[in-house]
Amino acid sequence: MSFVSLPSYLGSTKSRKRRRGHVHGRYNGRGLKGEKSRAGRTHITVLEGGQMPIVRRLPKRGFTNRRFTTKYDILNLSVLEAKFDAGGEISVESLVKKGIVRGKNKVKLLGNGKITKAFNVKLPNVSEGAAKKITAAGGSVIEKIITEKKTKKIKVNKDKGSPLASQNQ
Repeated sequence: MSFVSLPSYLGSTKSRKRRRGHVHGRYNGRGLKGEKSRAGRTHITVLEGGQMPIVRRLPKRGFTNRRFTTKYDILNLSVLEAKFDAGGEISVESLVKKGIVRGKNKVKLLGNGKITKAFNVKLPNVSEGAAKKITAAGGSVIEKIITEKKTKKIKVNKDKGSPLASQNQ
C-alpha cells in the first residue's frame, strides 16, 4: 500500500481559496479609498463626520482657580522619625537639605506614623495630631499654625446711609 492510495478523512481537505493579505479579500477588509484605507493613518477622535462633535455639544460650566491655589508638600511624622536624629531641628531649610521636599511649595506636617524621638519643629503648618505626638515624645513645636476651619468675617459698613448700617443697628 502506498501513501498516494490512502483515502482522505472527512474534513481533512479544504477547497483552494485565493487570498491576498492573509484571509481577507482584495482590500483586506479596509474598503476602497479614503483615510481609513491608508496605512499609517491618524484618526482624530474629536472629528465625527458631519455630526456636531461631543466637545461642542456638552455645556461648558464652572470656573476654577486651580492654578492660583496654594500648594502644600505633605509630610508625615514617620518620615521625620526615619530621616532625622533625636533633638534635631526641623525646618523647611533642613528638609530641603535632606532632599525630603524641594522647597517650592509650602510644607504641612501631618500626624501619620509613630514618633519616639524628640524634635524641635519650626514649620508654619502643623496639624493638631502631629503637634500632640511631638510634645508627647518630648519635643517642641515652635512656629505652629494649627489648621482649623476659618470663620467667615462679616463686613460692617458704619455709614448711616448704607443698607448694611440699618441692618446692624
